[in-house]
Amino acid sequence: MKPIQIGGLGKPVSQLIMGSDYFTPEIIERVSENLDAYVELGGNTIDTAHVYAGGKSEVAIGQWLRSRGRRDDIVILTKGAHHDATGPRVHPQAIADDLAQSLERLGIEQIDLYGLHRDDPSVEVGPIMEALHAHVVSGQVCAIGVSNWTHQRLEEANRYAQAHGLTEFTFNSPNLSLAKAQEPYWANCVSADADTCAWHAAYQFPLLSWSSQARGFFTGRYTPEDRSDADTVRVFYNDANWERLRRAEQMAQERGVTAIQIALAYVLNQPFPTAALIGPQNEAELRSCFDATALALTPEELRWLDLSDGR
Repeated sequence: MKPIQIGGLGKPVSQLIMGSDYFTPEIIERVSENLDAYVELGGNTIDTAHVYAGGKSEVAIGQWLRSRGRRDDIVILTKGAHHDATGPRVHPQAIADDLAQSLERLGIEQIDLYGLHRDDPSVEVGPIMEALHAHVVSGQVCAIGVSNWTHQRLEEANRYAQAHGLTEFTFNSPNLSLAKAQEPYWANCVSADADTCAWHAAYQFPLLSWSSQARGFFTGRYTPEDRSDADTVRVFYNDANWERLRRAEQMAQERGVTAIQIALAYVLNQPFPTAALIGPQNEAELRSCFDATALALTPEELRWLDLSDGR
């Protein structure tokens, strides 16, 4: 699989990024099997967060890194400053506290890619960028980015950084998928719309998509009549997405692949650098994702899949 480059990071980032929200030390054998298979196929980047599995995800990843001796060739993406029961926590103290704990859990000295897991638009960008810059200067963080920020807010933060000689954000991690979310899956999460994608294309700004396969919408297990999964119904059930599914199935049949592979290829063939966060829980699911990286889609095919071609 081809890699992408992210500013401030000396290592390449594989287009498939291994998700880890189910990782815990209690299932370390399963975690290790999945990570070993992922690396064998050419993957090198693991996504985690301070809040995943109550912190156990980072602990499990740290165990695997030590057992395999792979720290130097693996990119660790982790996130902090997620809200808690009291509300938003996007401020310098929360960032410092979460970062220190993440480093300890992972058992490493530097986070390759550090992202803010949420935004709090009521907080000015200045103190946030100054705090993150200090962690880069200290060597605790290599490159910084955001998850679930609007591109307007990201641009505002980078303008501040440029004006004050600070480290800039070099990656963005919203949701991007062929099925369009009609409302956030989780409150205050951000999905990339047409304007966001145009911004990424204009600046060639890397986008690391979570829920890149629309939480299984393209697997074939959902139908308009089956309304048993309330969250999927709430987020993805509409006529436009059913038509996108139909077109993905048609293209898949023509190419001898599956609709979910077409959906993943949609994310990976955007006109700007993209990587997809994936959550395979066995080798078959991982192989399906890997095979999708070989699918090339033209701009015309992307527009047809996305219903933006006028047909």
